[in-house]
Order: sequence, then structure tokens, then C-alpha cells
Amino acid sequence: MASDIETVGDWHWRNSMRPARFFAVDARASAFLFLFLIHMRLWTFCAACFVMFLFWLLERKGLTFDSALRALRSWVLGTKRPAWLWIRKRKLTDYGR
Repeated sequence: MASDIETVGDWHWRNSMRPARFFAVDARASAFLFLFLIHMRLWTFCAACFVMFLFWLLERKGLTFDSALRALRSWVLGTKRPAWLWIRKRKLTDYGR
């Protein structure tokens, strides 16, 4: 019984590294709603909803917000790095899992 009481006090540490959520999406993806609050137009609201929906779909596929941004960055930059030696050229890497 005493060990159960000790573990109850430590439950909050289990949740300390979980990402902050805003309804069903990562709180960082909801930063676009902040942009909507600054510039209230229909198109900014639609863009914010679209971005939040896109990141929600990516999370459902197993890609977190951070790994989705890393995948987007690696896709935009590509594999060509002309200033690097051929030994140090990047290979495609999946950081999602």
C-alpha cells in the first residue's frame, strides 16, 4: 500500500515530456491561429485550419510536428550539396520513427 502512494506522487513526471496539445493537434501547429487573431480575414482562418488539419493528418500517419518539419526541410533542400565533398554528401534519412 505504501509503495502505491509513492508512485502516485511520481505520475506527473511521466507526462512531463509529452508535447503540449491544443485540442487534437500539437500546440506549435496552432500558432497559425495566433496569426489569424492578428490578421482576421477569411483566408487566414482557412489557411490556419488547413495547416492544423494537415499536421493532424501527419500525426495520424505517425509523423510528429517536429519530424514533419524536418522531412519538409530535407525534401526542399534535396540531396545536392555542391560545397560538400562527395564523402560527406547526405543520404536520404527518415527521422519519423
